[in-house]
Amino acid sequence: MPTHYDITHTTIYRYKTPVTFGLHRVMFRPRDSHDLRVLATDLQVSPQSHVRMIQDPYSNSIALVQPMGEATELRIVCSFSIEHVAAPLDTLSLDPAAEMMPFAYAVHERLDLEHYLRPHYDDPDGTLIRWAHQFLYADGINSTRDVLSRMNAHIGQSLSYVPRDEEGTQTPLQTLALGSGSCRDYALLMMEAARRLGVAARFVSGYLYDAALDTGETEPGDSVTGAGSTHAWLHAYLPGAGWIAFDPTNNLMGSGGQLIRVGVARDPSLAAPISGSWYGDPEAYEGLDASVVVRRVSN
Repeated sequence: MPTHYDITHTTIYRYKTPVTFGLHRVMFRPRDSHDLRVLATDLQVSPQSHVRMIQDPYSNSIALVQPMGEATELRIVCSFSIEHVAAPLDTLSLDPAAEMMPFAYAVHERLDLEHYLRPHYDDPDGTLIRWAHQFLYADGINSTRDVLSRMNAHIGQSLSYVPRDEEGTQTPLQTLALGSGSCRDYALLMMEAARRLGVAARFVSGYLYDAALDTGETEPGDSVTGAGSTHAWLHAYLPGAGWIAFDPTNNLMGSGGQLIRVGVARDPSLAAPISGSWYGDPEAYEGLDASVVVRRVSN
């Protein structure tokens, strides 16, 4: 049975004195697929802006927003309705050749997965590869699903979650050294570790449904971290099952209905929800207010 959600993502940039704006890149429209269907979308921008839609190299829907004139506030409100069909992880069967690690991708898949297989961050002393190897049994069988599940659970259990509003993502080595990070730092850490174990992985940005924020009620074990703002996790490509979601912040796996994807990329820097420029007094910038409201609609 599909679940319907209404989602509103509001971003407000505030300035002490009027400024002008350069082009802004807004990634807000969820990615349609067999498990997610977009029913309606709306984008409201103040001041008045010229908006056009494009698809980036990853087939993400991007709104190119050019605000007109001067203003002391740039308000971008993205709203949409979706239909989401949950797919439990245990129903996603792997190709027999990929059930155990290490495994090899078929040539035709590897050609398209190359950017997601190659690590993007340096590990000069082997710190990250040693960290990744702790999830492999030295004297036993290593189920691909189990190795990734152990890694997914370990990150949230062993590191301290620290929300961070400023742009940018910590490198995996920084996250391990600090012992803390935000959802995007956790996702990048697991993504780069999985790549070093031969698993193709990509970064995902989107939204997280939290029943407690929606209705004020939640069942035991349903509490989540990172709702109320944009969220980040990763996809691992497993032959036979395709792209599978792993959220190390909340130890979520598969398309269970709480993770609503918007953008995917090989690196977090390519999947920012909003990016752009402004021109004026360097001291004019006052701050940013951002919020995400996800409501489940009764069928």
